[in-house]
Amino acid sequence: MGRRSPRRISLIHLLAIALGVALASIAAFAAEPVAPDPAQATKIVEELHAVMLGVMKDAKSLGYDGRLAKLQPAIAARYDFPFIAEKSVGLAWKDFDDAQRKKLVDAITRLAGATYAARMDGFSGERFETLGTQPAGQATLVVRTQIVESAAKKTSIDYRLRNGDDGQPRIVDVFYDGTVSELAMRRSEYSALLKKGGLPELLDALEKKIAEQKTASTSTKS
Repeated sequence: MGRRSPRRISLIHLLAIALGVALASIAAFAAEPVAPDPAQATKIVEELHAVMLGVMKDAKSLGYDGRLAKLQPAIAARYDFPFIAEKSVGLAWKDFDDAQRKKLVDAITRLAGATYAARMDGFSGERFETLGTQPAGQATLVVRTQIVESAAKKTSIDYRLRNGDDGQPRIVDVFYDGTVSELAMRRSEYSALLKKGGLPELLDALEKKIAEQKTASTSTKS
């Protein structure tokens, strides 16, 4: 067999390096997180608002259980609860096994549904308005909205969304009156519970809150 010349070997080596660098660059670019499309993100929020408004209008006839039945799937489909659960407990997340993580995500998901069902207990002519979108950090997008109860009473509700594993926008945080972050409030509260008694303490507190939402809602109507 003839030997390859040093020049030819060097050229092949350089081409291989160039190809490797190009492929690495493409992989890095493909893995770079991208913020949600504004139109898609707005659609997610407005779909949720439509469900909420429908439940509010029929709140009396539906009752708490009926409201929960309509709201829970609508919320679960549009929120990224695994992401919310992870960010809510911070570094403790890495210490949980898959079963523990599943329990936490399930509890947080059910608490969100219970909270919505308890709050959406009547209708007095309210309406939702979408005000626009704005880019946020870490490949997220904020959809700015407000609920209008009267000409003099408007409450801003801003939703922060990121693309989920399926590439679809999901809500990861909600800001009331432009400043109060639900995720930040969870992180503070959950951190204290974890320090007190670990995950069992946190799960127990969440289950109690879920039960309290139904109790409070039904007791006010009796």
